[in-house]
Amino acid sequence: MVRLVVAVAIVAVASAVASIVRRRRAADPPTQGAFELPVQLDRNDFDRPESPWLVAVFTSATCASCADVVSKAVVLSAADVAVIEVAFQQRPDLHARYAVEAVPALVLADADGVVRAGFLGPVTATDLWAAVAAARAE
Repeated sequence: MVRLVVAVAIVAVASAVASIVRRRRAADPPTQGAFELPVQLDRNDFDRPESPWLVAVFTSATCASCADVVSKAVVLSAADVAVIEVAFQQRPDLHARYAVEAVPALVLADADGVVRAGFLGPVTATDLWAAVAAARAE
């Protein structure tokens, strides 16, 4: 009888230890990093730094939707709006400097380089043009 009690106690302790070990080994779900857009640009890093507004479109040759975003942004080009494509293959230094890790990434910066609007990923022409109009109206 004593052996049975000891055996049951050993099994209970072993089960408890196994349960604790299993809980500690259970991996938490992977965290998802959030891609962020820059909040300030040095206007001298881009063409036409004297322009009151800059639309910088960070792209990559391997990006399927980048060309679409660039084509929508180019329409905004005017005397007071510089539209610049920053392709990763030509300017990896700017992608690194502004920590652009996902493309297409579009930012609208004022004359001081303060980013007033931005889009990460595909954007509709309506949303893009409305954001530029709203920023210019401020």
